[in-house]
Amino acid sequence: MTIHDSFAPGSELNGFLGSYVDALALVERMHRLLLDVIKDEFERVGLLEINAVQALLLFNVGDNEVTAGELKSRGYYQGSNVSYNLKKLVDLGYMHHQRCEIDRRSVRVRLTLRGREVRDKVAELFQRHAMSMQEKEVMSIDGLDRVTSSLRRMERFWSEQIRYIY
Repeated sequence: MTIHDSFAPGSELNGFLGSYVDALALVERMHRLLLDVIKDEFERVGLLEINAVQALLLFNVGDNEVTAGELKSRGYYQGSNVSYNLKKLVDLGYMHHQRCEIDRRSVRVRLTLRGREVRDKVAELFQRHAMSMQEKEVMSIDGLDRVTSSLRRMERFWSEQIRYIY
């Protein structure tokens, strides 16, 4: 049986599998839309030298000092090109970098004043969205908490699949 056979009418998996695949597609679309929203905001304010992925990376680093490996392991950034984006942000003056004294192969990064300004722009955007969602009653805090809780359970499930299935 192929995955496409599971969508056949009367199939046992049809309901759950269909909902699961819809949820996967929605998560992917929402991430892309988030990047588009950030890109549009940056175009509106004339900040064109960094992309939305880099802006989100700055937002997620915040006041922390981290390595590229920590960014990925903490879930801040799940891209395979994290090193490229960090180098670009350092070259453009949005991040400081410094070799670790213990492990000279490792580089620690933190935001510069310029990077913190971008982080603040993203935070302001998210704050406006949160306020607007509440005003327009897009979702209640309880609804948002339920969605977040469900996504965290799915994240744990996927993490377990990576760790325990060979």
